Amino acid sequence: MTKLTDLVSFNDRALAARFAAKKIPMDTLFEAYLDGDIDIPDMDAFLDARGGLVNFTLTRRHWEFFFTRMIPEVAIHSKEQDKRLVTEHYDRGDDFFESFLGDRMVYTSAFFQDKDESLEQAQDNKMNLVCRKLMVRPGDEVLDIGCGWGTLALHAAKHFGAHSTGITISKNQTAYGNARIAKAGLSDKARIDCLDYRDIPNKRFDRISSLEMVEHVGIKNINKFCRQIYSLLKDDGLFLLQWVGLRRGGKEGVPLVGLRPEDLIWGLFMNKYIFSGADASIPLSDMTRSLEKAGFQIQSVENISIHYAITIKRWHDNWQKHRAGVLKAYGERWYRLWHLFLGWSWRIAAQGTGQGFQLVAHKNLNNFDRTTFIGRSAFGSQYANGSSHDRDPARAPAMARNGKSHVADAE
Repeated sequence: MTKLTDLVSFNDRALAARFAAKKIPMDTLFEAYLDGDIDIPDMDAFLDARGGLVNFTLTRRHWEFFFTRMIPEVAIHSKEQDKRLVTEHYDRGDDFFESFLGDRMVYTSAFFQDKDESLEQAQDNKMNLVCRKLMVRPGDEVLDIGCGWGTLALHAAKHFGAHSTGITISKNQTAYGNARIAKAGLSDKARIDCLDYRDIPNKRFDRISSLEMVEHVGIKNINKFCRQIYSLLKDDGLFLLQWVGLRRGGKEGVPLVGLRPEDLIWGLFMNKYIFSGADASIPLSDMTRSLEKAGFQIQSVENISIHYAITIKRWHDNWQKHRAGVLKAYGERWYRLWHLFLGWSWRIAAQGTGQGFQLVAHKNLNNFDRTTFIGRSAFGSQYANGSSHDRDPARAPAMARNGKSHVADAE
């Protein structure tokens, strides 16, 4: 039977004596690891064996964080607070994110048509799939809210002929995205604007996407966010939302909280160290309820959780490959934090804790032309020549207003 000391080296004698013969709380372990009081030589082996080595129990530090930081952040979610929290994370340095995101600089789940595909190809698959599900046509006005480094906005303009606008409150992401757009010679078709989503000008768009940004909106603002999307979308438009929500605990849920023990501990860890203020990681039914209350009809929902597990595993592999550069630029503690976070997170996604979804919706109007979905699967592809077999979602043609086909090639 594997013991804690088989996979963890204690540099603190008092800590070693305390947990020599019993499980260690996960919170105690990762705090000690970040402080250098313990070492974990083989992170993968430890995380694979974690269920028999640690306790997923709430500690005093959890309660202190919950009452002194998390509750105030959940309650406030002002523009000023959100800008501070997002800037602290996303403006850390483009090189920091390049260390694990790779060339595409996409900080959301990829989509793997084959589990052995490269991360870059899988991200291209995802961007093609998003545009397929949105049925993006040449000339469409497309808005991407929480656009990151602008990769999707650029992709939609380059490969689907859209006029794209990306929104982020990160100055670094804005500069990075616009520089890449200019380099591609597409500044007349795509741009990244640095502004809060609440300040988006009140115009109408043909297509709107928001990929893994809604978690930062906060539970407090989720209904208002859905109503804002409704007001920004044309009556015949489509909206695609991608997000990651924690699963419900069911009979295994911690009383009052409702989450399973490890799910709760991981969620608190992520909120404290990685995504402060990202409290709207809500289950599927809660998200659909908010959208329906805002006036939307749900067209399709796809669970992409396993794709996210593989995506984060690739990020973890990249992080370890760039260890020397990260240590030089950001130090040991930051390397350890993300080494643990990425390694733990892909396993969290694989076991169903963090569930990723892609949802397509439209305004629930009597005169919305629902025949537009005939001949299309719920997963973004068209039927080939009237048959029941879908074409490859990454290459199925999108139809322009004049009926002309536009095929999207991968980058």
